[in-house]
Amino acid sequence: MRIHLTSVFVDDQAKALEFYTEKLGFVKKDDVPLGADRWLTVASAQEPDGTRLLLEPSGHPAVHPFKDALVADGIPFTQFAVEDVQAEYERLSALGVRFTQEPATMGPVTTAVFDDTCGNLIQIAHMAG
Repeated sequence: MRIHLTSVFVDDQAKALEFYTEKLGFVKKDDVPLGADRWLTVASAQEPDGTRLLLEPSGHPAVHPFKDALVADGIPFTQFAVEDVQAEYERLSALGVRFTQEPATMGPVTTAVFDDTCGNLIQIAHMAG
């Protein structure tokens, strides 16, 4: 068994697609119209046939209170692995990405947290070793 698809709830799919592709560097995989929304997935440019991330519309009534509570408490919704947190922090900051946590090392793990502009905090991390 392997993880094929995971999702992140986004307030605006078009805005999310732009952020996740143009800022983060993911590649668009699926874009299928479904009424007012889309089945919209992206994947890592380094592993384009790997796990897909569904940019899921935040339409369900439970989503906004859940996301708002996570953001208010500073809790990231998901985490992406990077080779160098400091370098990625600098690259993304130069592109205008707003970080809520600068790179911090905790034992063997270095993390940073940014706002994805679509209602989520996202953590980037690297584990030494």
